[in-house]
Amino acid sequence: MKFINRIFAVVMLACALCGMRAGNTMVIARLDSAQLLMGKTTALHLEIVQDKGKIGIFPLEQSDTLSSAIEIAGKTVPDTVDLGNGRIQINRDLILQAFDSGMYVVKPIPFIVNGDTAMSKPLTLKVMPVKVDEKQDIHGFKPVIEPPFKFFDWVPDVLIDYWWAFLLAFLLVGGGLCYYFLWYKKGRKFVMPGRKRLPPYEEAMINLNRLKESNLWQNGQEKEYFTGLTDILRVYIDRRFEINAVEMTSTQIIDTLKKNDETRAVNEQLSMILEMADVVKFANVRPLADDNEMAFKRAVNFIEATKPLPVADAKGKKGGRGNA
Repeated sequence: MKFINRIFAVVMLACALCGMRAGNTMVIARLDSAQLLMGKTTALHLEIVQDKGKIGIFPLEQSDTLSSAIEIAGKTVPDTVDLGNGRIQINRDLILQAFDSGMYVVKPIPFIVNGDTAMSKPLTLKVMPVKVDEKQDIHGFKPVIEPPFKFFDWVPDVLIDYWWAFLLAFLLVGGGLCYYFLWYKKGRKFVMPGRKRLPPYEEAMINLNRLKESNLWQNGQEKEYFTGLTDILRVYIDRRFEINAVEMTSTQIIDTLKKNDETRAVNEQLSMILEMADVVKFANVRPLADDNEMAFKRAVNFIEATKPLPVADAKGKKGGRGNA
């Protein structure tokens, strides 16, 4: 009996090595073992010989079964060997597995090149059952194993997917609360320290010099010239006398300054400047060059006449100016 089985194996191996040709392509298939224990695996070795440079298609590439009883448990990466004379050999293995005992035929393995199909010889695989000792005790199912505790298993998926958004929201809320309790609630101002502003007189004189150097009225921009001149005076009056001259009309400014002892003497000069500015800005009247220069001189006279006088400090020395 053993002699017959050996002869059968030799015949099957010879058939596998012969292979079937399609044009210049040949497919050779052989099994590691013609016998397989149920549930175990064995390798089906494939050797594909073809012309170099041609692209072949392996139909079983996406398949996971050879038949209803034989499954493909895995595939190895193809290995290409150059045979010379324009021929190559592609080697790869299919890992077979079966769970039902019996004698099964491994159908020919196809390989397609340029529309021609080459196929291997069919093989026979014997799947043997697992021996069971009937005298042994029958064991029940194993107890259920509790999975190990992992913290992230209890965290909702939305927190894991959008953790960055929750972190950003937490930082913003935390920063806002810190600002409220540490700064805003205590009356502090969270601002960057800025440059100290010049006193009203010095600031106004610097702005007048810049206006003069711009040569606006000399270039036909009388309206822009008087707008700049009156804006400088309004800001100066606002800071010097704490009067909201920026938001007042010309008439309101004049009426308010008439009540101030420091400006009563030069109020007429300011009134002339504001009246001329209103005529130029709203009546589209073009003043003469003398009128432009006179308005500038009156503005300088008004600021010089109303600038804060030096005050003596506690030791009798002259200190800084008044309202800064």
